[in-house]
Amino acid sequence: MLTAKLKNSSAALMLTLIVIVSAPPSYAGQPVIWQTGSRADLLKGDARGISISDTGVLTLAPNVAEVFNTQQAFVWSTAIDGQGNIYLGTGHDGKIFRVGADGRGALLYDAAELDVTALAVARDGSLYAGSSPDGKVYRITADGHAEVFFDPGDKYIWSLAVLNDGSLAVGTGDSGKLYRVRTAGAKPESSLLLSTNQTHVMSLAVTPQGDLIAGTDPGGLVLRISPEGKAFALFDAPLREIHALAPAADGSIYALALSDSAATSRQQSTTVAIPTGDGGGTPATSVTITAIDESGNPIQSAATAARSRTDLTNARSVVFRILSDGATDVVWSSTSVTAFAVAPALEQGSVLIGTADKGRIYSVTDDGRDTLLLQSTEGQISSFLTRAGQIYVASSNQGKLFRFGRETVAEGSYESAVRDAKLTATWGRIWWRGAGNVELQTRSGNGERPDTTWSEWSSAYRNADGTQVGSPRARFIQWRATLRGGGPGAAAWMEDATLAYLPRNVAPEVLSIISLPFGIGLQQGAQIQVDPNIESSGLDPSLFGAVVQVPPRRIFQRGARSFQWQAEDRNGDTLEYAIYYRALNETTFRLLKDKLRDNFYTIDGATLADGRYIIKITASDAPENAAGEALSGERLSEPVDIDNTPPVVHVAAGQAGNGAAAIGFDVDDATGKIKRADFSVDGGPWIPLFPDDGIADSGHERYSVSLRALASGEHTVSLRAFDSSGNVGTLSMTVRR
Repeated sequence: MLTAKLKNSSAALMLTLIVIVSAPPSYAGQPVIWQTGSRADLLKGDARGISISDTGVLTLAPNVAEVFNTQQAFVWSTAIDGQGNIYLGTGHDGKIFRVGADGRGALLYDAAELDVTALAVARDGSLYAGSSPDGKVYRITADGHAEVFFDPGDKYIWSLAVLNDGSLAVGTGDSGKLYRVRTAGAKPESSLLLSTNQTHVMSLAVTPQGDLIAGTDPGGLVLRISPEGKAFALFDAPLREIHALAPAADGSIYALALSDSAATSRQQSTTVAIPTGDGGGTPATSVTITAIDESGNPIQSAATAARSRTDLTNARSVVFRILSDGATDVVWSSTSVTAFAVAPALEQGSVLIGTADKGRIYSVTDDGRDTLLLQSTEGQISSFLTRAGQIYVASSNQGKLFRFGRETVAEGSYESAVRDAKLTATWGRIWWRGAGNVELQTRSGNGERPDTTWSEWSSAYRNADGTQVGSPRARFIQWRATLRGGGPGAAAWMEDATLAYLPRNVAPEVLSIISLPFGIGLQQGAQIQVDPNIESSGLDPSLFGAVVQVPPRRIFQRGARSFQWQAEDRNGDTLEYAIYYRALNETTFRLLKDKLRDNFYTIDGATLADGRYIIKITASDAPENAAGEALSGERLSEPVDIDNTPPVVHVAAGQAGNGAAAIGFDVDDATGKIKRADFSVDGGPWIPLFPDDGIADSGHERYSVSLRALASGEHTVSLRAFDSSGNVGTLSMTVRR
């Protein structure tokens, strides 16, 4: 006897919709404030006749005068004699020029080698010149007569120095030897002073005390060499090449070290690296950044916002100061700028550093205060010479000689970096802090680089408290400051230029809608609480730290349907959402919920009839735009199934006898497809069951249960079936034998 009892149960279907916004917060709907005040920002611009202090103050720079143009690409070496004549060794034509004290220059000698890499003036006023490759040392008289003074057979002559006894020290490569050449009558006598066990002796200097100092590569050693050739290591730098040495009056020595990527010994005098950088080595912005400052720039964490000059990790060039007591300090370092020249400044306690960063010269105090003293018109500063309160500067690309002292220019200008408003913008006011004769101008355009398609420079803005920008609406803008001296009142200076603008509002965009698998529900995670006083203050909460949105927590929820989407707003506006639905065969969308700010929304799917639906997400920037100016964007989902009805299970056939039972079940689902089924006997564990055709892949399936060795008496057999939406239908029946 078979008795059947049908039980149908259904899990409630929950349709879960969530919002994920990937656009960074910003000040869209309000003016964007572009402030250029930090030194790192100012170094991105171009300074002509302008100095930039370590605190970001613009002042008039020393007056630089061009003395002589060699018409050569590179000036590799310099020297000056007692009459004020300056000698320039160039490449790659191997020419030597002499520039008189009156500024007139002429070709002195044209060597057979490609480059004149070292110069030194002898006691009698003649000139020693070291050439590379196939290095030789020439002795050149005042009338331009030259002869080979020393031919060591080494490939490079990197450095020369005249010692106190009048002999010549010669540093070479690739064998890293240091020679001493004496003049004995008509014929020089040479001897090996030191074999350094290095590849190159890159630099030589003689201190006021008469000590010979050598810098090597690749070990980065600074050596003091006695007249007998005994070397004592003053310093072992963590960078490979000691490119230049500059003894100071107080007995200390400035040593310029270069990293492996910047070392000139590796370039073998054939090329010169001219990287660009920010002067301080301080290292930009994806749409996932959540914290920005009032200029619209990302806020760096405390761990990355600043870099100590003593942190030599990835340093490209470093200036060390070796004190007379043997201690060593890091005066300056950069991860992006290559320095090529170093010399004591006119002011004691400071050092001049010439770089390949836009041909800039930095003045750095011994305690590390770094000022951009001036920016030249050429690509690289190669060498310094000092005489009678004047600094002579040799450059490369083009090879020229400049001179400056303590006198400042009468007028200088600074051009900021170009600001990208991302969208066509309306310009507001510009203001700054300063004193003296200072005026600003602006220009705008829609190309990334200023060119003839940009507007002309605007009329001058002279009111530091703020003037309306006169440049036309565009995507890009730039400002220029002009400082003039000589007028009444305080010396001209300025800092903290600030410009306000409002980008054109554009509609937000819903980028994608993704349907999660059935049965995944979403719950709100614990959000980080924001101080309620911040919002009432009108300040952006991101100024107080990154605003982290905790994503919703995924949970199992029978019958749940979850949808995630991404939306962005190019203005960075806060978005609110409206959610609509319609049946697949309908044309009218019905509102589920509007003015949503949360990142998820849940409705009871049981309120919708079984069928296929389209979901529409509408994103609006109304929270941060004036009434009538808000814009919106929308996106439709792919069709989704709503299935609230569980499968129906009924007995198709059954028989019992001889301790066994065989039962057939039919399972039907009107909306979806059968996914799986299992059975249980007398409340035991559920046992998976496959349909008779082997695959559960349709809305109708037949299952057969074969029970053997049943004990006498009454038994309960249960079968449950799941559809693809997670709905479950069950059937229990009693078997007696």
